[in-house]
Amino acid sequence: MSVRTALLAAALLASAAFPATAQGRADRSLHEGLTVLDTHFDTPALFHVEGWDILDRHDVARDGSQVDLPRMIDGGVDGGVFVVFTAQGPRTPEGHAAARDFALVRINEIREMAARNHQQFRIVTTAAEARALANGKTRFVFISLENSYPLGRDLSLMKTFHELGARMMSPVHFRNNDLADSATDKPEHNGLSPLGRQWVAEANRVGIVIDASHASDASTEQMIELSKAPIILSHSGVRAVYDHPRNLPDDLLRKLAAKGGVIQLNAVSSYVAAAQAPNPERDKALAQLGRKYGDEPKTLDLMRKMTAERNAVLARYGGAKRASLDDFVRHIDHAIKVAGIDHVGVSGDFDGGGGVEGFDGAADFPNLTAALRARGYSRNDVAKIMGGNALRVFDQAQAAAAR
Repeated sequence: MSVRTALLAAALLASAAFPATAQGRADRSLHEGLTVLDTHFDTPALFHVEGWDILDRHDVARDGSQVDLPRMIDGGVDGGVFVVFTAQGPRTPEGHAAARDFALVRINEIREMAARNHQQFRIVTTAAEARALANGKTRFVFISLENSYPLGRDLSLMKTFHELGARMMSPVHFRNNDLADSATDKPEHNGLSPLGRQWVAEANRVGIVIDASHASDASTEQMIELSKAPIILSHSGVRAVYDHPRNLPDDLLRKLAAKGGVIQLNAVSSYVAAAQAPNPERDKALAQLGRKYGDEPKTLDLMRKMTAERNAVLARYGGAKRASLDDFVRHIDHAIKVAGIDHVGVSGDFDGGGGVEGFDGAADFPNLTAALRARGYSRNDVAKIMGGNALRVFDQAQAAAAR
């Protein structure tokens, strides 16, 4: 038995995810043998935080973080797509240069983390490399750029980031940029801009997996049509279950599947199910807290203070209703019904706002396997959902580039 399997088995034995029955033991054994890949970890935003270490066990209730090595072991998570997220800023030469430099620093932080902890983490650039590490003691690390704002108008930078290890990119985030319209902004290009269409071709040429999460419906449809390789939505939902612009309508789910693509269902509560009505006093207190600490606290101590104060606000005013694991699985069920079992996966969007009750960090993946098994999904089905389908898209993107 490998070190990873022994640690995972011990964690799962103590877990409520699998009941102490013959079926529970069978499901636990099944989970141990899966290749589990989360396609969107925002954890690199924590790598520069003084005192925070990915090798240490953290607690979401204490410091707000959701991914670290001990919890990946607990959850049987073999690896993830670690994200270089760049918020959209001014579309000026100065803004593009600042975004480029920020992304270069962040991708270097990912590479340094893996180099410093080379026995525990390894950067991979192919699905074959990831599969070779699965069920071992070393987690695999894919690198992605969320938002291609760092490229500015210079698509040659895509090759630069590819050479640094990036194998997935999305064109846009919450606001439109020079490449594409966002799902959460007013249409500007009616989908992709002419430069955005060139971006798709360049991604195909170098072997970058195209990620349509956060893109508008028109942008997504055009990426599906133009790409010579299947595309992915690394962390999105389905609109038929919950009507939100970040979620994909059924017609695009069918088009995505017809071209071999995959949607990774996203566990951000506000995209999974309807929240309670806003509480103005609570929302004002939370906004003040955000201004006090900023988006990225610089030390672990500040993370803990911010989390404690946030917990106090929620205790005083009452927290917004969170979606449940069952709500999340309804998105999975619907996507499979519409697109087929070969075109669906999962992502917690952990450390980026993700998490529902029962699936609130890397340690909770066994809960998801148990829920899927309880709904009658086979071992082969669960293997595809947990990582097999996403890895196939990496294979096909690189095969298309080779052609």
